[in-house]
Amino acid sequence: MSSQIMIEAKNLSKFYEGKIALSSLSFSIERGEMVALIGPSGAGKTTLLNTFATLVKPDEGELNIAGIPVNQLNKRKSLAKKVGMIRQQFDLVGQLPVIHNVLAGRLADWGFFKSLWSLIIPQERQAAYQALEKVGLTEKITEQTSKLSGGEQQRVALARLLLQKPEIILADEPVASLDPARAEDILFMLTELVREKDQTLVTSLHSVEYARKYFTRIIAIKNGKLFFDLPVHEVTDSLLGNLYSIKELERHES
Repeated sequence: MSSQIMIEAKNLSKFYEGKIALSSLSFSIERGEMVALIGPSGAGKTTLLNTFATLVKPDEGELNIAGIPVNQLNKRKSLAKKVGMIRQQFDLVGQLPVIHNVLAGRLADWGFFKSLWSLIIPQERQAAYQALEKVGLTEKITEQTSKLSGGEQQRVALARLLLQKPEIILADEPVASLDPARAEDILFMLTELVREKDQTLVTSLHSVEYARKYFTRIIAIKNGKLFFDLPVHEVTDSLLGNLYSIKELERHES
């Protein structure tokens, strides 16, 4: 199968009140790649992910998503088919049952009345059940989402993405609030699901160890600039030591 560029950044820059958030970033990410974004706090990782998600508009440069200029992805349905996002805060409605949060992945395909009716009688219940089965959470389908643990809520967010079926998944520090065992569980599940569906994954991470273990490529950002962009096996301790201070590197690997 021929390669397809899913994200193409050309001299991408973003400024906030005169300060540089992103500085002339250029790279491309192909279908099926699993990319970890790393770098010190405030390096620009979240800004970059939000730019890919069209939540932030770049001040300079070009950005194409699946070959389409990002400024043309202004329709909710077409954007939802291209890009899905999962955050540290999960973006779930805690007061609603799990099934409604999972079915939110279908809202871009449903009309207004079907979406409204689904709040009373959940539509496509079988699809929601199958998505929850994939993430091992079927027994929680009717439970109030706020009563779930952090790891369980993150799995609900993954199930929602399974119904949305985006070509690109963006994850902003998806395991930062979880303990190590649950973090490993979520990252294993996320990367396996992406590999199974031949999707593209871009994840920002604090942990260098997780980046090396679960991803195939690492893009490092420092002060808004591209510090290195390498396959995981080429990322040396020396490079990481230059990216972080020694104390920072020890903290990120602990």
